[in-house]
Amino acid sequence: MLVRAIEFYSGIGGLHLALRQSRLASSPVKAFDWDQTACQVYAANYGAKMISRTDISTLSAVDLSSLHADLWLLSPSCQPYTVLNPSARGEADPRAKSFLYLIDHVLPDMAAQDSHPRYMLIENVAGFQDSTTRKHLVTTLRRMGYVVAQFLLTPLQFGVPNSRLRYYLLAKLSPLRFYGFGESDFDRVHDKIPGAQLDVPVHPLREYLDDALPNEIFLRHKIPDRVLSKWGRLFDIALPSAQRTCCFTRGYTQLVERAGSILQLNEDLDTTEVFDRFLAAQSRENEDAVRILDQLRLRYFTPSELLKIFRLEKPESDQQFVWPLSVSLKSKYRLIGNSVNVEVVRHLIDYLFNDE
Repeated sequence: MLVRAIEFYSGIGGLHLALRQSRLASSPVKAFDWDQTACQVYAANYGAKMISRTDISTLSAVDLSSLHADLWLLSPSCQPYTVLNPSARGEADPRAKSFLYLIDHVLPDMAAQDSHPRYMLIENVAGFQDSTTRKHLVTTLRRMGYVVAQFLLTPLQFGVPNSRLRYYLLAKLSPLRFYGFGESDFDRVHDKIPGAQLDVPVHPLREYLDDALPNEIFLRHKIPDRVLSKWGRLFDIALPSAQRTCCFTRGYTQLVERAGSILQLNEDLDTTEVFDRFLAAQSRENEDAVRILDQLRLRYFTPSELLKIFRLEKPESDQQFVWPLSVSLKSKYRLIGNSVNVEVVRHLIDYLFNDE
């Protein structure tokens, strides 16, 4: 029998794709998000009938019970919990309201009708681990009869060259259990999935790079001189042979620090030595100092490269992710930066249903 699934905060469809690529025989029945552009992208890839542009805090137990879903997949707003937001307010942030509404009101109402989902998967930033929202979530789920497993995982553990550490919660209704977990394991946040392969080789970045028209791509995505001159020393710079990049965020190309790595196409030069020469020339007030950095050939990763790193596209596949023509370059980066890593979520879905 197909497992029926609902996606909340569905974004551009990472949860949908992870479910599709898992070993689970499943049928996504509805996806909810409020972001208009995200809904347009989701519709272009998975069908307009699947996605509903809805304020999730307006959904009722009756609405969701009628969908008869066995599985909820949720990726609520991370802004209330991210360390990149100095004014993050946790559960007091208005952006946390709809998620708390689902957990505190809708889910108990559905449980009273015995129509609540048997399984749940929730994703958020690593900072969510230390929030009062997380403690409240775990307490509420356990009170309702769910068994909970929690993880902090990064795509690096699954062979993807990106260090996007994220918090994940899996829940299933008792008496269902989690494979490989004893009673003492449920209170801890784990750094690996029981039974998962360890020491998975990480693929080099060059396998994820666009190989068509490299000069045209470089010119379109090169780092502007004004950015390099002022902020260049703050970038995390990766080579095509590298097996790691920093976490890409919604602010990629708009921010410098902690927004994601940039690419150095010229691997024959020592990055530090070239930057030292640049900074020395800059200290002498050489107006052309930034030209020293030209030889490194520094550029941003393209949206299609990030799609592959997030596994929204597979590097070895011909199947292409669809962007509506109205979606700007800035919006593409924002939407990808808000997405889940499909490879990590796929493994978690497989583990969630490991007892089936």
